[in-house]
Amino acid sequence: MCIRDRYQRRVHGESPQKNFMGIDLYRAGRIRNRRFRQTKTTDVYLRLLIRLYEFLSRRTNSRFNQAVYKRLNQTRTTRYPVSLSRLSKHMRNNNDKIAVVVGSILNDERNLEIPKLSVCALRFSERARERILAAGGQCLTFDQLALRAPTGTNTFLIRGARSREALKHFGKAPGAKHSHTKPYVRSVGRKFERGRGRR
Repeated sequence: MCIRDRYQRRVHGESPQKNFMGIDLYRAGRIRNRRFRQTKTTDVYLRLLIRLYEFLSRRTNSRFNQAVYKRLNQTRTTRYPVSLSRLSKHMRNNNDKIAVVVGSILNDERNLEIPKLSVCALRFSERARERILAAGGQCLTFDQLALRAPTGTNTFLIRGARSREALKHFGKAPGAKHSHTKPYVRSVGRKFERGRGRR
């Protein structure tokens, strides 16, 4: 089938045939997987939250709810935790807003003073919860947040730093030109991963 025939079928509402080889010119080359990632968790509480925010993102025209719904469906690895120091730094000029973290809130002993904060998160470490409540703040769950701010008004969405050791090994091959990829080496020294010849 030539390109003109495929174009005619496309214009008149017919789908092009699937039995020809080559590049699909209508989709600009390779067709990537564009499906939404659905969670595989067996956590009942998380599944209920996903159903709640799926409903809110569908029925309200709120980008906040769409972002929360997408992040609730992420894997636990990509739901990076947020420390109290990072939280207090971001909320320095937003004290009147509710900080929202789709992940865990962890304590940071280096941060000596915590301001009064209203924080909504999936999970709080025991010490982080104690310190937030001792400062006169609030620790909210996502179902409480949905009742208080159904469209995400007066909230501040925060995400943790995306830093894993594994990410340093991704990219161009180590040693290639302009590559900053970390090699998988047993150790660093005279005997490890050295080329032959004059040294």
